[in-house]
Amino acid sequence: MKLMRVGEAGSEKPAILDADGKIRDLSAHVADIGGATISPDGLKKIAALDPKSLPELAPGRIGPCVAGTGKFICIGLNYSDHAAETGATVPPEPIIFMKATSAIVGPNDNVIIPRGSEKTDWEVELAVVIGKTAKYVSEAEALDYVAGYCVCDDVSERAFQTERSGQWTKGKSCDTFGPIGPWLVTKDEIPDPQNLGMWLTVNGQKMQDGSSKTMVYGVAFLVSYLSQFMSLHPGDVISTGTPPGVGMGQKPPRYLKAGDVVELGIEGLGTQKQTFVADR
Repeated sequence: MKLMRVGEAGSEKPAILDADGKIRDLSAHVADIGGATISPDGLKKIAALDPKSLPELAPGRIGPCVAGTGKFICIGLNYSDHAAETGATVPPEPIIFMKATSAIVGPNDNVIIPRGSEKTDWEVELAVVIGKTAKYVSEAEALDYVAGYCVCDDVSERAFQTERSGQWTKGKSCDTFGPIGPWLVTKDEIPDPQNLGMWLTVNGQKMQDGSSKTMVYGVAFLVSYLSQFMSLHPGDVISTGTPPGVGMGQKPPRYLKAGDVVELGIEGLGTQKQTFVADR
């Protein structure tokens, strides 16, 4: 299933994309796409519905594909080829950092370049959405706790991230720096999350063209690993790292400015398109 949220920010309706690409309203059956709705039982109830029997929604703004995210967890330097382009060494354990949930926006919303930014960058990433509480789970059972997957643009301000003292979080958490969607694609549609093509363009120029097969730490490992340190709850998002081609890896480095248009997508998970604008 492809689940989504459609409408103006704060007033999105839960919806499902039918086989013909029409958006169908789920609001008579579920409160939102998040929490119990994306639990195994909740997804079974939605799967039992006939999408063509649901009211059609007119196309409009697409919101973040999951609501009520408690934790937005990111993994750094998780692609061997991306680590190489930045001159970094692949870490012996996953690098974990948090992205503020206030950064979450819809997949096609404008992204705001923060005041003082000179190094705003792009990162196409495979995001994992948790469907039931995971604590101390094994790698073998980890995917049982996943509701599905979505596209994430892990927008980053590199000077805030690496040139100011402290942790990466402040370079990752600016408002609008977390577009997710367009859909939450349930895991039954993605039998192998470790073999998905990924791409990103800036103003029509291909910058990233990779695959999740070059991830150092795969989805099942990451869910298990994170669950050893913190409980993962329904609606939590794990963004799993980016392939090569980011702005800081260009020679010379290239960063985003107001008016730039970034488009990105992952095989089977849909596409995003953002216009970058200056903060005012």
